[in-house]
Amino acid sequence: MDKLKNDSAPPGLPAIPATWFDRKGLVQIGLLALLLLAPLAAYLLGHVYYVNLGSRITLIAMAAVGLNLAIGYGGMVSFGHAAYFGLGGYVAGISAYHAFDYSPFLSWPIAIPGSDSMLVIWLATILLCGLLALAIGAISLRTTGVYFIMITLAFAQMVYYFANSWPSYGGEDGLPIYLRNTLPLVDTGRPLTFFLLCFAGLLLAMAITSRMMKSRFGAALTMARLNDTRLATAGISPYPVRLVAFVVSAMITGLAGALYADLNGFVSPTLLSWHMSGELMVIVILGGVGRLYGPLAGALLFVMMETLLGGLTEYWKLFLGLVLLFVVLFAKHGLMGWLAGREPHV
Repeated sequence: MDKLKNDSAPPGLPAIPATWFDRKGLVQIGLLALLLLAPLAAYLLGHVYYVNLGSRITLIAMAAVGLNLAIGYGGMVSFGHAAYFGLGGYVAGISAYHAFDYSPFLSWPIAIPGSDSMLVIWLATILLCGLLALAIGAISLRTTGVYFIMITLAFAQMVYYFANSWPSYGGEDGLPIYLRNTLPLVDTGRPLTFFLLCFAGLLLAMAITSRMMKSRFGAALTMARLNDTRLATAGISPYPVRLVAFVVSAMITGLAGALYADLNGFVSPTLLSWHMSGELMVIVILGGVGRLYGPLAGALLFVMMETLLGGLTEYWKLFLGLVLLFVVLFAKHGLMGWLAGREPHV
């Protein structure tokens, strides 16, 4: 249990956890406040672009949260998480494409059941990404090291080339989303509303990750990463533990991809390419591998560098490479380790 900051709090009033006031807690609250308040201020000032930019940062951070569960907590260096990110995007895009169909028995157009509902799209995304990750993980997790990396990359490229050669949904040209998928009682067409929806998704993804890692499953996953032989001698097979974490990781990343496609109003095989997998991995490294708030810090840094430096020069990735090199050499715990201290897995 967390120690309490005010042990002498008046009767009937809850004590405040000490972690809220330590360095780590302040950094975490600061990151969330920055991500939430900046788009709110931009909306009040009439700058819709920055509201959408906040949504983009949020969704990229959410996708990186999923990858961080595999890499940071499970030790599974996946170079194919773009497959789940892009699959989620195509579920949203194809659903919007078929938003209205014509019934052979009726003279007016009717919506395909669930085609205009984000809840159904999210459920389909979670199930499809989970099944795909289950199949890929069942094979790739039988290997380790560079072989695991290459197998996940190979499967992701197979999905990429399949989408690239699928003319029914745009092929290499991609698929535009003319009508954003909707949510009951929520106007998802409003930029601020959509941002708050994405922000809630990020918080949920982080809460799921935190809850998993604080449970017995999290302890088993940590031991599988540190010493799988010792875990096996305790009577727990490392394979199913890693597989479950891999599947949950893919589900979180896929859900972020579905929202990302709705945000951009477009989905293409680019979301499935190895470049996207690389970007997500860079974000996790920048923020701090195995840090709960690391993906958020990394996404903030990555997107802001892309936005600010990208507007000045097309060679902005040169500066990103220098920052990444600095992090690897001098700040191995990432931006969160530099800001909040070198505590493992916060």
